[in-house]
Amino acid sequence: MQEQSAGFGSELRRARIAAGLTLTELAAAVHYSKGHISKVETGGKRPTSELARLCDATLNAHGALASLAPAHPSAPRNPPDDESEDGTMPPSRRRVMTAGAASLLGLPQATGPSDPSEALGSNLLEISHALFDQYRRLGQMSPADTVLPVLAEQTQSLCSLATRTGPRTARKLRGLAARYAEYAGWMAEEAGDDGAALRWTDRAVDLAEATGEHDLASYALVRRALITYYQGSATDTIALAARARSSRLPARIRGLAAQREAQGHALAGDYDACMRGLDTARELLAAGKRDTDAPVLGTTHLGDPAAMITGWCLVDLGRPREAAEHLDRECARIPGHALRTQARYGVRRALAHALAGEIDHACELTGRLLRTTDCVGSATIATDLRRLARTLARHPRRPAYLAISPHLTASLTPLAR
Repeated sequence: MQEQSAGFGSELRRARIAAGLTLTELAAAVHYSKGHISKVETGGKRPTSELARLCDATLNAHGALASLAPAHPSAPRNPPDDESEDGTMPPSRRRVMTAGAASLLGLPQATGPSDPSEALGSNLLEISHALFDQYRRLGQMSPADTVLPVLAEQTQSLCSLATRTGPRTARKLRGLAARYAEYAGWMAEEAGDDGAALRWTDRAVDLAEATGEHDLASYALVRRALITYYQGSATDTIALAARARSSRLPARIRGLAAQREAQGHALAGDYDACMRGLDTARELLAAGKRDTDAPVLGTTHLGDPAAMITGWCLVDLGRPREAAEHLDRECARIPGHALRTQARYGVRRALAHALAGEIDHACELTGRLLRTTDCVGSATIATDLRRLARTLARHPRRPAYLAISPHLTASLTPLAR
């Protein structure tokens, strides 16, 4: 590790001198102290991936510096629950929560006799679809681990109901069950359990393929690429997303894949490849039209997903000032009820301002967000929140930082368990 740090330091010094910058000038550009940069150059301090990206962009190193920095160890994720093979909460609680939600909308339970007619099956499908939309709304406002048990039980209930209706409605019920399972995978990842997230995603693919819907398998690659992204693996993220770019796939899935691939290129420090990917994503997502009654794959709360992800990627590319401009504009367009979405992109927006040296403004944004991040309880949002906390902690005597530090520390403590 010391050899790797020394190698980075010597390359940083070479690139800085080639760019005609003094230590003082580089330190001012990346908002680190001159002493810190000097120690990194001489191998006395281990460079963070954050600093490497900022220096890479400032010195136009085209990813060379970013590739030399040792990866920051990711925070431990919650292990799968040994008492539940699907990684969810105990069955008794699942049944209670599901029974309450189902009775609220008049949804018959999966036990007991059921009319197998298509008419009744159609009503069940309509109610289940409406219920799914409500669960997605609930997922925007609640900790993921409180939504996941209900999704698990409803997936099973839909599969059971499908055996008691006509074949046409049965296929649609299983297709909807696949969407429930896919969303359960996302909630599992949000809860910090990558193992359960993968199992639920596989379950979604199996259900979809049983109904003849083979496209969900490709979308599952995009979901898997998000896991590798948060694990810090640019190579795996790019490779997985690239496998979901086949021309036979719907435009929306291809657009989401291009978007994820762009995030992988940003992680690798490849600006040009990232921007090309985002341009492709923008065209495909604009061209994608819904040709099914199934719930929309991916986010439904971003007016222009590619514009928002451009700002997201610019942070990883070490261009925080540009990122802040994009994220300021796009975050203002997020609906007020979409708390999880507000927290996700709001934290990255605050991170962009902090990395750009706008510490007081970043602290102000962070202070507004902490109640929301506490509410939604997301392991993926916590990844950026930790990055933000490390950046702000470099200014320990700043009054704005001192004002939010206790709440910021408290917010991160339960999420890092």
